[in-house]
Amino acid sequence: MGKWPSLNKMEMDDDPIDKDDYEEKLEELQHRLLDLQIHSLRNGGRVVIGIDGWDAAGKGGLIERIVSGLEPKSVQVYRIGAPTPEEQGRHYLWRFWNRLPAPGNWAIFDRTWYGRVLVERIEGFCSKDTWKRAYREINEFERQLADDGVRIVKLMVHVSAEEQKERMMARLDDPHKHYKIGLEDFRNIAKRKEYIEAYDDMLERTDTDCAPWHVIASNNKMRARLRGLKIVDDIVGKGIDVLQQPLDPKIVEAAGKLWDWKPGEKKTNNKHH
Repeated sequence: MGKWPSLNKMEMDDDPIDKDDYEEKLEELQHRLLDLQIHSLRNGGRVVIGIDGWDAAGKGGLIERIVSGLEPKSVQVYRIGAPTPEEQGRHYLWRFWNRLPAPGNWAIFDRTWYGRVLVERIEGFCSKDTWKRAYREINEFERQLADDGVRIVKLMVHVSAEEQKERMMARLDDPHKHYKIGLEDFRNIAKRKEYIEAYDDMLERTDTDCAPWHVIASNNKMRARLRGLKIVDDIVGKGIDVLQQPLDPKIVEAAGKLWDWKPGEKKTNNKHH
C-alpha cells in the first residue's frame, strides 16, 4: 500500500479539451473496450469495475461511456443503494457476492462495498469497530477475486466543492434532472469534511497490489471520462497482446459458397440507385 495525499490537495486538471479530439479519443477507447469484452467472452474472463465518489462527480456519465460501446448482454450495471429487507441482517458483502459476474461477463458497480467505510461510518449505521474491521474484510474479498482470475478496476471520482455546488444547482434548475436529487445529497454535501477523512482512510488502507485505487479528477467531465476508460483499458487489457482472432475457416467457407466472398476481397456494389 502506498501513501496517498489528501483529496483536498489533489490537482483538478480542469483545463478545457477540444470536443472533436475528445470524441475521437472516446471512440477509439470504446472500440478497444469492446475488443477486450469479446476477448473475455471467448476466454471466460471476468471483470469487476467499482466506481465510487461524490454526488454529481460524473459517475453516471462515466459508466454510460464505458457501456455504450459494449455488447449489452454480457455487461451488468448495478446501482447500489440502501440494503433491501432481504439484504439487511446478512453480511454486507453478501449482496456483492451475489452480483459477481459469470465467466465472460463484466459487472459495473455504481457505488460499491465501500459504503461500509463511507456512508455507514459517517451516518453511524454501524459501530466503529465494525467499519474499522471492514478494511481487512474488503482487502480479503478483493484478494479472493483477484486470486480467482477476476480483473478488478476501482475508480474514485473526485470533484471540487465549488464544481459540485455548480452541478447540483444546475440540477435544481433543470426539471429533467430533478430525479437526480435527493435529500441525502444535501446531508452528504454538508458533511464533506467527514467524507474527505473517510475517503482518505479508504484510499490509504485498501489500495493494494491486487486491487489498486485510481482517483480521477472530474472537474472537467470529458477529461475524466477519457481517463476512466483508459484505466479500464490498461487493467483489463494487461498482458493481452492479440485481441482480434481470425474468422473460423468454416465461416469463411460458408460465406464463400453463399455469396462468393473471400477474405480481404471487396465487392463492388452494382445495384442501381
